[in-house]
Amino acid sequence: MSIASDLIRGHTDTIILARLMDSDNYGYEINKSIQERTGGTYELKEATLYTAFRRLEQSGCISSYWGDEQTGARRRYYKITESGRDKYESLIGEWKIAKEMIDKLIKTEGTQ
Repeated sequence: MSIASDLIRGHTDTIILARLMDSDNYGYEINKSIQERTGGTYELKEATLYTAFRRLEQSGCISSYWGDEQTGARRRYYKITESGRDKYESLIGEWKIAKEMIDKLIKTEGTQ
């Protein structure tokens, strides 16, 4: 089943913040996690991902730092801030309200 990217696009910040709730991570791993969780049916475009990182960092929801890799490329890690945790909770609340409203709007007379 293919889902329209437009349905998910407005939730990019929420998705990224969710992936950072448990631990710091870097872009490639966050996107890989998104792909794995969706069974390979969805991934963020690199430009979208890094634009969201910049936006979230500028708003104080995340901070970043350079990893100390001994081998391979140096990676920029992202960490959720306390403000980011609050924003995540707010966005989840908004999502629940929107989902409930959409469920009501798309329900037909013949469905439960």
